[in-house]
Amino acid sequence: MTLLDIFDPKAPPKPIGIDLGTTNSIVAHVRDGRPVPLTTCDGSPLLPSVVHYGAHGTVQVGAAAKAYATREPERTIASVKRFMGRGASDAETTRLGAYKFVEEPGAAVVRFDLGEDKPSAVEVSAEILKSLRQSALDQLQHVGGVVITVPAYFDDAQRQATKDAGRLAGLEVMRLLNEPTAAALAYGLEKQRDGLFAVYDLGGGTFDITILRLEGGIFQVKSTGGDSALGGDDMDRAVAERMLSAMVAESAAKRTPAVVSLVLEAARNAKHALTDVNEVELALPKDGGGQLSFRLTRAEFDDAIAPLLERTGKAARRALRDAGVAATDLDGVILVGGATRVPRVRRYVQEVFGKAPLADIDPDLVVAYGAAIQADLLARASDEVLLLDVLPLSLGLETMGGGIDKILPRNTTIPAGARATFTTYADNQTGFDLHVVQGERELASDCRSLARFKLSGIPPLPAGMARLEVSFHVDENGLLSVKALETTTGISQSVEVKPSYGLSDDEVERMLIDALDHGEDDLEARRLADARVEAGRMLLAAEKGLAADGDLLDPAEHVLIERAIGELATAIQGARRAAELQAAIDALDDTTHDFAERRMNRAISSAIAGKAIDSVAERVAHAEGVEAHLSQRGLTPSGTTKRSSPRAR
Repeated sequence: MTLLDIFDPKAPPKPIGIDLGTTNSIVAHVRDGRPVPLTTCDGSPLLPSVVHYGAHGTVQVGAAAKAYATREPERTIASVKRFMGRGASDAETTRLGAYKFVEEPGAAVVRFDLGEDKPSAVEVSAEILKSLRQSALDQLQHVGGVVITVPAYFDDAQRQATKDAGRLAGLEVMRLLNEPTAAALAYGLEKQRDGLFAVYDLGGGTFDITILRLEGGIFQVKSTGGDSALGGDDMDRAVAERMLSAMVAESAAKRTPAVVSLVLEAARNAKHALTDVNEVELALPKDGGGQLSFRLTRAEFDDAIAPLLERTGKAARRALRDAGVAATDLDGVILVGGATRVPRVRRYVQEVFGKAPLADIDPDLVVAYGAAIQADLLARASDEVLLLDVLPLSLGLETMGGGIDKILPRNTTIPAGARATFTTYADNQTGFDLHVVQGERELASDCRSLARFKLSGIPPLPAGMARLEVSFHVDENGLLSVKALETTTGISQSVEVKPSYGLSDDEVERMLIDALDHGEDDLEARRLADARVEAGRMLLAAEKGLAADGDLLDPAEHVLIERAIGELATAIQGARRAAELQAAIDALDDTTHDFAERRMNRAISSAIAGKAIDSVAERVAHAEGVEAHLSQRGLTPSGTTKRSSPRAR
């Protein structure tokens, strides 16, 4: 290759892959059919994911920024990935750290308070991506599309924030790729291995566990799990807490931002050192001057991180159950992420899966390699590899009564789409309020709110006559779009779901744990909520019937029906279980059975009066057709739906 070849202005843009990590970020591309890392501004493949904002508007990224971590900790942002897609009130923002945050209760995004500068997490991440882009430009001359990796357990808000950061950095984001899938892609093409694998990905700030099958160029994810707020940073914090406790006991040291930053750096250095030695001795600052000697053994470090490892083990065992496989069925366990270099982590992985993990590709680089391979395949429009990822959590709509209709269940292969049909709850209802939620619980209040939007302009019709068709679509990046269509009028509304924020540290992991722990209680609560909706419909129908055709009843029958109505109204408020409420519903149904027949006969007589036989037959045929139409959609002739309508307006 000549110098002219390297700087050929007509050279085609080269696709790149970026691992936007919590601790370090890497950019790679495919050269001569193999993925290779590009050196960053620091002269290393690893760019520390640290950004320093100088007092005079200067911005530094990488090792240069990291040097300010102890000198100006409040202006030096590290581990920004943990803040992506989070709200200002999240617990994550209050954990051990040196940052100040803009205090805006209910604000949609985290903003760092640097005085005159108040960058968001997206803007900080964009600075890291700009640096990586510049490194690629310096070495490749022309940069094309990019694939950026994200944890499999990143929710829609976090994925959208990552995509926004890429665009802000001037990158053409072709795809967001789940990190475990990227690692498997690197092993599958680099090592030419097929089989069933677990990818154990413990990075600086996130943990993913994915079970997938590699076979004949198809990468099919069987299940995924993890924790979007668990990683090597938490190991540092666990050690730092011990250090701070020792400092307070020895010299009453205060947790100033400078002290916290210094101790976190010392804890990180201790973690790295204990990979190769059994004991380290650190010098910590004393309050008022001087130094405090702090000794940490590998056994003490292992004890400090034990609760964190157990959290990864629970997620791993759940992922195996979800995939329907046993640990003995696996052909290998792939390690990803710098935190997997810790000796205790590797031993723990072997204990959980019963086999020594694979680590023959550098765990710091393997995700970037997979991203580069995917970018190259997309740029060439190659069908050499088919990636089949899955949804980590179910997506659905809140229904009347507060229940959830899960339209796309968790572990659905993406890209995916599904639709469901709903109807109106009340007479003359002119609109729907739609609430999109994510989670495994049975009630919307126990799941995460993603978005709310309205569909208005529905013509006033009797309850059950309008038809609302709601479509969900999740694209290859895991981003959700929702469309609602009222079929009789053609009125529609769609939304690219940019979720409400506010996911707490352990929310995603807790969603699954709670769904298991509260499964029976949730089902009972859902049954009770649905029964209340059904009871409300029964009351409305019975009261309307009495008002319209009460003259068909003798006084004794009238009293019986009113009594049943009153008992049902009382049961709606006081019933603790669905069975109690169902008994009151059945009682009202039995009491009004003969009344309903008389009303039907009156309606038919009224329709026949003065009409030709052919006209009546046509009306009957139409009514039968409507009834069949309703039944096909799980609806009873009264307009009551087994699939409860979204909230009425």
